[in-house]
Amino acid sequence: MTEQQVRWTAEQVLALAPDAASRKAGAKLGGTGPWSQTGGSASGAVWGWCKGSGATPYRTVVDLSGPAYKCSCPSRKFPCKHALGLLLLWSAEGFGEPAEAPDWAGEWLAERAAKAAVGAGAAAGPTDPEAARRRAERRAARIGGGVAELEQRLADLVRTGLAGQEQAGYAAWEETAARMVDAQAPGLAARVRELGTIPGCGPGWPARMLEEGALLHLLNRGWLGVAGLPQPLAATVRSRVGLPGAGAEGEGVRDRWLVLAQYDSVSPDGRLTTRRIWLRGLDSGRPALVLDFGPPGRPPGLALPVGLVLEAEARFRPGSAGLRADLGERYAPAAPCDRVPAGVGTGAALEAYGAALREDPWLDSWPVVLGPVIPIPGELGWQLADAEGGCALPVASGGGRPRSGLWQLAALSGGGPVTVFGECGHRGFTPLTAWQPGCPEPVALG
Repeated sequence: MTEQQVRWTAEQVLALAPDAASRKAGAKLGGTGPWSQTGGSASGAVWGWCKGSGATPYRTVVDLSGPAYKCSCPSRKFPCKHALGLLLLWSAEGFGEPAEAPDWAGEWLAERAAKAAVGAGAAAGPTDPEAARRRAERRAARIGGGVAELEQRLADLVRTGLAGQEQAGYAAWEETAARMVDAQAPGLAARVRELGTIPGCGPGWPARMLEEGALLHLLNRGWLGVAGLPQPLAATVRSRVGLPGAGAEGEGVRDRWLVLAQYDSVSPDGRLTTRRIWLRGLDSGRPALVLDFGPPGRPPGLALPVGLVLEAEARFRPGSAGLRADLGERYAPAAPCDRVPAGVGTGAALEAYGAALREDPWLDSWPVVLGPVIPIPGELGWQLADAEGGCALPVASGGGRPRSGLWQLAALSGGGPVTVFGECGHRGFTPLTAWQPGCPEPVALG
């Protein structure tokens, strides 16, 4: 079987849709009716003409190694409904023997390859170390000023108490966050915004606000004393403040990476969409978090359907407990995984999170594959219990994830054991993906 013939499932294709409307429209184009001149290459590209309302059919091509999309339609969505329809048709029927791309598709594929080569060369090119040092010093001075101002803000909060925070409103915290942005410390700005949303958010909010304020104070002190910290912890502090090291600085790991989960979150001001993609190396067992961002009104460009495996190099950034990575060169088109990932018990999950906290005290959660476990609803909340008895983990409440995923998980389980991937943290376990025993096709929850 050639690379091009290893097809994705319809669910994996539809997971690429930027919204529900695109998903519905793309599904309507998944049959042979509107398509002609379809084909695919051994290197992992598919193409075709789709008949539309005009006299000229739309020309659509998809690079499966990205995935990336090109269509002559006027849509500003990526992928558009024609790209989704083409992938659904390929998923259901395939396009026969691999062929050479036609000129209109081959030109775009060649441009992508050329840009990738230029980008790799630029990343490896020389830089001016003296200029870089001066820029780093100027930014460090700005951050230092922002940290001093934030420390005074936290001291005022402790001195005056938390009782008036519900009435004070969010505006003062947003102003402080804006000051951190001016100080070129986006990591601090994000934590300040989160701190400002806590007052009045359910029972026990004063304790949560005190905890988050203490962690923010710890991060401030870490930055002020970063020169004396061990190198791994110093890298984590820089990353949390908002100075993540470039991927080129970190360790490169070539592996077959299984896509465990993908989901989006929107910033409190609605200006930025963050896509989190969790990967796991099938050979190394190492987890990796790939982030991508989308401006207002546009989804992030990178989309990797859950359950696919891509052979690629992941370049890990310093800090953040060794999780954050950038995808580098890919060596083969993505293909569905043929097995259920191995899981661990709830006790081992907590131990893994505890070990990660030693490297990154500000880590909210750690990626874990649990299994076999049984989802159990209850009056005090849901739990995931070890199938063989012993321990259980509470399911995290809130966090922006829909609760419909819990009932979806319960239906998938039917009272029996399942394998579940999710984020294990101090608020509990957030399930993101599940597998039935012996079935390698994943179900994205929520």
